[in-house]
Amino acid sequence: MITTEDFLSEVSDYCRQAGLAESTFGRLAVNDGKFVSRIRDGGRITEQTLHRVRSFIADNPALDAGQRNSVLRDGAARLRSVAPAAPAGSSSKDGAASGTKEQNFRFFDNRQKYLLFVNTCSEKWVVANRVGLELANIHPRPPAVRLFDAGVGDGTVLARVMRTMHARFPTMPFYIAGKEISLEDIRLTLEKLPDRFFEHPASVVVLTNLFYTEAPWLRVKSPAAANSLVWKEVALTGNSGHEFEEQITDLQPFLSENWNARVSEKTGNPVYERPVVLVLYREDHRFLLDPIIPRPGTAIADYDLVIASQPYRLRVPAEQKAKRVIAPLARALGPGGRMIAIHSHGNDPGQEIIQNIWPDDNPYLNDRHDILKAVKDDLGNDKRDLNFNAYSDARSIFRYDMHTLPSEVSGSIGTSTLLAAWNAAIYVAQIEDQRLDSVVKDGSYIEATRDVLHRNNGLWFLDESYVISRRRG
Repeated sequence: MITTEDFLSEVSDYCRQAGLAESTFGRLAVNDGKFVSRIRDGGRITEQTLHRVRSFIADNPALDAGQRNSVLRDGAARLRSVAPAAPAGSSSKDGAASGTKEQNFRFFDNRQKYLLFVNTCSEKWVVANRVGLELANIHPRPPAVRLFDAGVGDGTVLARVMRTMHARFPTMPFYIAGKEISLEDIRLTLEKLPDRFFEHPASVVVLTNLFYTEAPWLRVKSPAAANSLVWKEVALTGNSGHEFEEQITDLQPFLSENWNARVSEKTGNPVYERPVVLVLYREDHRFLLDPIIPRPGTAIADYDLVIASQPYRLRVPAEQKAKRVIAPLARALGPGGRMIAIHSHGNDPGQEIIQNIWPDDNPYLNDRHDILKAVKDDLGNDKRDLNFNAYSDARSIFRYDMHTLPSEVSGSIGTSTLLAAWNAAIYVAQIEDQRLDSVVKDGSYIEATRDVLHRNNGLWFLDESYVISRRRG
């Protein structure tokens, strides 16, 4: 007897090792491109079809027999059809990137692709500008303007938004919380904060590695993990960016010791080894900030603005995106609060590059309408005082570009430009490294990238946004 979850796990393992999309696997194995997705959605499978799948894998080995024991075992194993509460391999703790094992891959933790993308494309500042527009629609209440960033990354978006907040609310105290599991990203974020504390001294900044269901409240759900919570409060002294920078830099040993992640045996995703909350503020403003400095067990959410930019993997089902990420963040909104969520949209030259190489690949499984519907379903009665704003395409969808000079794409395109464009395309489409080996070896990606850049006179991408807001009264 094997469960649906076991079966999907084994198929996903095979697809990842063989470099096949699940739709391609379905067509090759049983002549049905939607075979795997139907099983994941609760469909049944006959013993005859199961035998065909096992025979295909056996005849086209991508794994050794020990690794695919569930699928290739001898005997009359029958698939026990169960309606999966969550896709195979999903995490019960942090579903930011949960899904099948084929999907258990934290694409945004690939540092080289990430840093090259950030430095060659304008997404960060375009997203920050889009988020800044929401500040005109929030209605902060004393004692502070409250913001939560559900995935700080390298801190570029957060720093830009903080500048915009200062311009709009120059005299109001700020309470800013951000979630990020990556040690390197936390270091990059901290490097951007000294100037923020100098320009807006009435600021409390909280950084944490907690899960999406925990971070807005700074509260660990697991009793065992709660006992190991590291809560560090840092009161910055002095009155210059240089002094603040020195004290923040001194936190590096603390971060190296405590801000560590491990790979979950269940999901393959990074999870924290121990939960950490880092609270920073200026000592000379402690009296003013005392009502908003969080203490263990007493922190509240009630955010005026929540930023959820690229918080989930594209290929994760909408139900998982809703349950593990967006619904908990919606619950953290205060009266009049707004959450703006942003993800890649596709239908752009970046997707053209990908489909030149993998014609059947389409990571953009869910649009904003699909996700908002799933969020409403997950929230149940909690949605009664929330508004769900998909907006028109003209307002929701926006463009960002790869930085190029006109001369770089009008004639012969240099290798560095082609490599940067290829990196951006596979980064945005979240293509796993296992699928890249054969493509990189034959060099076909260079011509595919050059062709798209010539036809479009450059490279650009589309992001899609939606807003969930809570009524004021």
